[in-house]
Amino acid sequence: MIAIVNYGVGNLKSISKALETVGAKVSVTSDPEKIKCASGVVFPGVGAFKSAIEKLNLIRDVIDSLEVPILGICLGMQLFATESTEGGVYRGLDYIPGRVVRFPPSVGKVPHMGWNTLKITREAEILDGVESGEFVYFVHSYYMQTDDEFVISKTDYGIDFPSGVERENYIGFQFHPEKSGKVGLRILENFVNIVKR
Repeated sequence: MIAIVNYGVGNLKSISKALETVGAKVSVTSDPEKIKCASGVVFPGVGAFKSAIEKLNLIRDVIDSLEVPILGICLGMQLFATESTEGGVYRGLDYIPGRVVRFPPSVGKVPHMGWNTLKITREAEILDGVESGEFVYFVHSYYMQTDDEFVISKTDYGIDFPSGVERENYIGFQFHPEKSGKVGLRILENFVNIVKR
């Protein structure tokens, strides 16, 4: 069972449905016991960093102890960072060293919203069957700054920013796989296969 952690953000239904489409059994939950017993965990992604991290901190012992594959989507990926500057400066989960910052005015329109391409920067099982140049769907005003060693894909929006990261059992995407058509479903299927191993 894959646990989709409910920390009061949107898009729970769409990510749940997308994972079920690729063969996963899912449970949307905030119950620490269910999360602890899951074979994979998803941190979904629409909402504010501060309120999400406050809710996650209530079950921090459980999520820090997880050794199963964990997928962070959009805000979920940003929560992996050391800190975020959204609405102040807040400590993140610090699973992937990095800082979440707002796009500079020089990029033009913020939020970055709509379809954009991936540039795969290194091999990763989560990206099996996905090629550089394929389109995925973004909605975000903030992005993660992190070392290239953790970056598996980048996207150009006035600046090159990390659109995919990976460290140990943590995998994060700034885009929404559940809204990214066949490419997104392929990524979610890869995640399900990683979980099943």
